[in-house]
Amino acid sequence: MADERGRRPGNPQTRREILEAAMESFKAHGYGGTTIRGVARAAGVDPALVMHFFGSKDGLFSAAINTSLPVALLVGAFDGDEAHIGERLVTKYLEVWEDPAHGPDLSAVLHAAAATPAAAELLKELTSRELLGPVTRRLSGDHAEIRALLTASQLLGLAMIRYMLKVDPLASMSAGQVVAVVAPTVQRYLTGPLSLDEIAGTGRPG
Repeated sequence: MADERGRRPGNPQTRREILEAAMESFKAHGYGGTTIRGVARAAGVDPALVMHFFGSKDGLFSAAINTSLPVALLVGAFDGDEAHIGERLVTKYLEVWEDPAHGPDLSAVLHAAAATPAAAELLKELTSRELLGPVTRRLSGDHAEIRALLTASQLLGLAMIRYMLKVDPLASMSAGQVVAVVAPTVQRYLTGPLSLDEIAGTGRPG
């Protein structure tokens, strides 16, 4: 039941609605343009309730991206035989970006991280905890952490060029074409030879 000011009390549904309002604000206004007061107004609650649930704008952003980003779907691509991880991962990654329920959220988060150091730090913490950690534990080869980071760099660059900057011809290629050309590189990062030990021994690549 709403209070005398027309604002709803706190409950799990209210918390979800605050997170939805926050994500819409991050998409529309970026991290810097989003305020606790504005999110509260959009969700129809008192700003104090937003603070009660999330503590700060940083806490709100962290919770919003943790709820909105389909990390489990990407981690799930590592289940199965290692010989086809690259193909599964790139396919799932493109599906997520092209899903209208997830693509705009991903774009908003990357825009926020690129524009605001605080948002970048929060995204780094989330990525390390929820994505890179689980991926590293699923890889059986050496240098698992470096392999996961190299893969992340490839996929983030792909998203930036294809979905955010929309640079052709990559932006207009079919998903199947992108998988065909990108998956082998991702596969090599994840399971192929990296020669890191040889490079470390000489101090420079041969």
